[in-house]
Amino acid sequence: MRVWRDVRPVLDAFREAQPRRLALGAGLAALTVLMGMALLGLSGWFITATALAGLQAATAMRFDVFMPSAGIRLLALGRTGARYAERLVTHDATFGVLAALRERLFRGWARPDAARRLLDRPARLLFRLTADIDALESFYLRLLVPAGAALGAALLAGIVLGAMNAWMGAALALWLVVAGWGIALAVAARARPAAVRRAHAIEALRSRAADLVAGQTELVMAGRIDAQRAALAAADRHLAAADHVLNRLEAHSGMAYGCAGTLTLVAVLLAVAALVGEGAIGAPAAALALLVALTAIEPFSALRRGALEAGRAWLAARRLAPRLSEQAPAASADPAVPAAAPYCGPVLRLRDVAVAHPGNGVAVLHGISMALAAGERVALVGPSGAGKSTLLALVAGELAAVCGEVRSAPHCLLTQRTELFQDSLRDNLRLAAPSADDARLWSALQASGLAQEVRAMAAGLDTALGEGGLGLSGGQSRRLALARLLLRDVPIWLLDEPTEALDTATAHDVLQRLDAEAAGRTLLIATHLWREAALADRLLSMRDGRITAHLRRGTAAFDAALKALRPD
Repeated sequence: MRVWRDVRPVLDAFREAQPRRLALGAGLAALTVLMGMALLGLSGWFITATALAGLQAATAMRFDVFMPSAGIRLLALGRTGARYAERLVTHDATFGVLAALRERLFRGWARPDAARRLLDRPARLLFRLTADIDALESFYLRLLVPAGAALGAALLAGIVLGAMNAWMGAALALWLVVAGWGIALAVAARARPAAVRRAHAIEALRSRAADLVAGQTELVMAGRIDAQRAALAAADRHLAAADHVLNRLEAHSGMAYGCAGTLTLVAVLLAVAALVGEGAIGAPAAALALLVALTAIEPFSALRRGALEAGRAWLAARRLAPRLSEQAPAASADPAVPAAAPYCGPVLRLRDVAVAHPGNGVAVLHGISMALAAGERVALVGPSGAGKSTLLALVAGELAAVCGEVRSAPHCLLTQRTELFQDSLRDNLRLAAPSADDARLWSALQASGLAQEVRAMAAGLDTALGEGGLGLSGGQSRRLALARLLLRDVPIWLLDEPTEALDTATAHDVLQRLDAEAAGRTLLIATHLWREAALADRLLSMRDGRITAHLRRGTAAFDAALKALRPD
């Protein structure tokens, strides 16, 4: 019951994603197996019948060689085509389902606090989205499809032999199901602990290797480099030990299926010999029965790999099932822009909001109440640690409120750090607008002041960036982030120190472009710089997680607060 409870959300996700293609793939797999059995059985019958017919001239003249040979050619071609179609359909459907699951998990982790908890251990996040999702394919490709095909093989063998003798056909079908599935279940039960240990060892190995590479300087300074290498070696030993156990189980399962196949062939041989002796069947029928029985156990042996990987797939399902069981958030036409109801009055309203970081009961924001009208520009000012970035994270949905009300129109957050990926310039821009054409991308680059520099690059929009945007200067990276912001057709821009770490000339140029392109939009800016706060119509002064003052442009208090900020 526990295993079924863990696995059911994954099976439901497969069933809901592409039910027709998955069913078609399973049907083609069964058809391939059945055509292979029929091909071998008909070939054996034809060879035997032809040999016996050739013993006498009169019989040889009357024997029809065309229909059986045509059937053999049809089965040979059909089996090849069915095998190709089965691989194409099953793998395409499986990859489609896994892609949908990754998107579903990614959307779930984009909810408040979820990503922050996982980013405390980034190797776990990566493992969930890659190795754990990939492990789920075993349920369909290596367990359900082979099990269904094997059941079809057992039924076909039972029908063929049942036409000769009903008891023999029923006994063979029952034996094949019991022995074939029974061996697979026994192997899965014995392999699960080792498969689980192997999955844990791989995760530990990847995590420790990443820590060793990324943090080698800190490890050397702390005198922990040798300990980290030892931990890495220990994880590798655990992985090798688990692989050894699984390899032994694979060898034993192969031997078990080989013994089952031999017993099946011997039993059928004795049975058909008795029937031939009684005159109930002829030699061609006996050859057909033997060859069908010989091939009937092979589809069951295909379950070996699935049985060995069942433990890993179960662990992955157990890890992911809680997230898959949750109601997936609805996606809008543009998945990057959240759907929102029309707003009357303020486009952003917070009322008596308190926020605490996950795992910490102490509130970092207290009693926050504020409202922003459409087109208004507001700057959050105050010393470091006052809660400015935390308030932006709350509005952006990265943090959840402990209490109070948060209501916001669709928005976009420009953080202090420009997040770029090892991809082309075009695809880095399309993160903001996946459906944008090149004309729209060039327009955004022109507005951000980066178009001329991109045109000077040999590959233009196809220019490949390195990890973290390697290949662009700091100013170019910031302008690329600005272009991405401009591609977002949302009413609210959230800006967290947008020109921090830029030289004065670049910073002023970026701010002028922001000012020009933000016409009609609402801006909420977290800053301690005069040049950024000067864009605002209103200042909200923060200290110790509270808003301590509301200052409007044109008042002496506004001018005094602006002058108190850090100059260029």
